[in-house]
Amino acid sequence: MADKKNYYDVLGVDKKATPDEIKSAYRKLAMKYHPDRNQGNAEAAEKFKEINEANETLSDSQKRAAYDYELEHPGMGGFGGFGGFGGGAGGFEDISDIFSSFFGGFGGGGARTAQSAVGEDIQREMTLSFMDAAKGCKKTFSYTRNEPCSSCRGTGAKGGTAFETCGKCQGKGVIQQVQNTMFGRTIRQTVCPDCAGTGRIVKEKCPDCKGKGAQRKETTVSFDIPAGVDTNSYIRKKGYGQAAPNGGTPGDLIVTFRIEPHRIFTREHFDLRLDLPISYKTAVLGGTVKVPTLDDTFDFTVPEGTQSGTVFTIRGKGIRSARNGVGNLILRVIVEIPTKLSKDQKKELEKLDKDFELKQYDKMRRYADNVEALYGDKPYEK
Repeated sequence: MADKKNYYDVLGVDKKATPDEIKSAYRKLAMKYHPDRNQGNAEAAEKFKEINEANETLSDSQKRAAYDYELEHPGMGGFGGFGGFGGGAGGFEDISDIFSSFFGGFGGGGARTAQSAVGEDIQREMTLSFMDAAKGCKKTFSYTRNEPCSSCRGTGAKGGTAFETCGKCQGKGVIQQVQNTMFGRTIRQTVCPDCAGTGRIVKEKCPDCKGKGAQRKETTVSFDIPAGVDTNSYIRKKGYGQAAPNGGTPGDLIVTFRIEPHRIFTREHFDLRLDLPISYKTAVLGGTVKVPTLDDTFDFTVPEGTQSGTVFTIRGKGIRSARNGVGNLILRVIVEIPTKLSKDQKKELEKLDKDFELKQYDKMRRYADNVEALYGDKPYEK
């Protein structure tokens, strides 16, 4: 144990975490570090392996109990270390006796039942337009999965009931293997080879799925996408993942969104940003311009003397979200400077500039003094 990371720390859960909390933590981390989303990232691949190892132990009640005991009693051996007790450690003859002594038993000591099995989640990506993501929409999504057989309810048995208790393990799903060694008797539990841990044998296979309990089918699902989803947001549809073995609970469908850029808008959470081009005249004299939003346009008054790069915040004109209210529209003014002027226009502009020169002189002189003080440069000398 000294060279291994604590499995609870790996999943980021408390030692008293419930099975549902462990499952939820595992799914979030598995999605984050999945190799398909971190191609070429060796560190993410190692983390994904570590997460799966931790989940495999903590999601199984017997393995978790043994692991917890090992945490509290370091040096007593791994999961197979209980065999070393043999008949000389209090006279235990059965591993279930040891578990019962330490942990009060597990209600029969058998393997996980078929009903506790959960199918794998399916992860898919969906591309949304900027407007669909911002305003919300309804989408229909088709994909292929192992769907639980409707004829046998996923059991693989004809009619869902054509099975009997396994005679080899008496329905426990596990068998005990006893071995005498120089250190004493070791007892191990392994999955029953006859029923593959289900505790039951199918007498007559389902004719529709040939006893597999699932059929490969194309599944179509519709769901409402709320307003305000962003790239890497996702929706989970419970029970729409892969079928579980032996009639267990199907996994979930997890659809992650990728949002296309907009021609004029950008977004920061629920705020919209927009570069607003205005004419030189409007910047100098002020005026009213039409500004677009997600739904329509509105009149915005540009104050007289507005400088290029000035930012205005219009509250309540951003993205509307049921949980987070309404964002803002943030305008950045871009003054369009004329590039082609006639000789007469240039003369008029030079005349206008001379009229303002005296008013601007003090401000420009202070600027020049600051630049010279900092860098030794004189910005207005040729």
